[in-house]
Amino acid sequence: MNIPQTMRAMVLEAPGEPLRLMDVPVPQPNEEQVLLRVRACGVCRTDLHIVDGELPDPKVPLILGHQIVGTVVQAGDRARRFTLGDRVGVPWLGYTDGTCRYCQRDQENLCDHPLFTGYTLDGGYAEYAVAYEKYCFPLPASYGDIDVAPLLCAGLIGYRTYRLAGPHVERLGIYGFGAAAHIIAQVAVHQGKRIYAFTRPGDAQGQEFARRLGAVWAGGSDERPPEELDAALIFAPVGALVVEALRATAKGGVVVSGGIHMSDIPSFPYRLLWEERIIRSVANLTRRDGEEFLRIAPQVPVKTSVQTFALHQANEALNRLRAGQIEGAAVLVIADR
Repeated sequence: MNIPQTMRAMVLEAPGEPLRLMDVPVPQPNEEQVLLRVRACGVCRTDLHIVDGELPDPKVPLILGHQIVGTVVQAGDRARRFTLGDRVGVPWLGYTDGTCRYCQRDQENLCDHPLFTGYTLDGGYAEYAVAYEKYCFPLPASYGDIDVAPLLCAGLIGYRTYRLAGPHVERLGIYGFGAAAHIIAQVAVHQGKRIYAFTRPGDAQGQEFARRLGAVWAGGSDERPPEELDAALIFAPVGALVVEALRATAKGGVVVSGGIHMSDIPSFPYRLLWEERIIRSVANLTRRDGEEFLRIAPQVPVKTSVQTFALHQANEALNRLRAGQIEGAAVLVIADR
């Protein structure tokens, strides 16, 4: 393939500013990386947190995007997992040192010296991207580029959040019914769980969307479900929902926060935590999470609800995500020049 010297990319020059469409040099892979021709890239709420300055110290200038679907067009000298033309996915976790105490005990998601795609590494809001090949995933052939992109973060982080709720969950609450929730609800229903969906108060469209995906009940986040929950997953970045979820969970219940950023959790009486309820968070993902989930998704099969945007419409996609106007997930389609 003839690789050009420059490419189009949507670039964040400083937090708080809109992305700019620019011509920038095509990145060159190091010996452990592959160069990808980007075919699609999901738009994630984490991208929004970076743009809005809620996540500190991003690399700037920065190309956002960590749900990358691309074709390998070049490989470094030590990058031998994939061949030219292979389609791969690139997630949020872009690199770990492999030597710190967390990596050594199979907790690479907590690595002391990680790099993250679209945050401390340039990502996929561009025509080309480089990625460390050890952190790329082969993608299920049954999914098209647009449909598989949301699985690479909404799916992977959603799966880790769901898995950390524990094995004995029958009644599962999901707070914030967006990209991650609409994927994980399908997995949970497939595995026989009863889903209770919580949306923004008054969001009748979102509640109907949840019911179409198998929720036995859907209501506002200010409502109580008709029965106590065994666990609750929180995907909306609203700290007060932790308290609401605790109120809704049964004895021994687990509340799992799946976001990288959340507003402060307000104080609450100890009686809500008593009876061995648990609050826990999810940090990043592991490659094992990705491998497990990408095996499970085609078996369900998970079907993603996607709204597509052209590369130059990335700001529009982010604005609509901020306003809660995306049903399911948003994906940038990176077209040829």
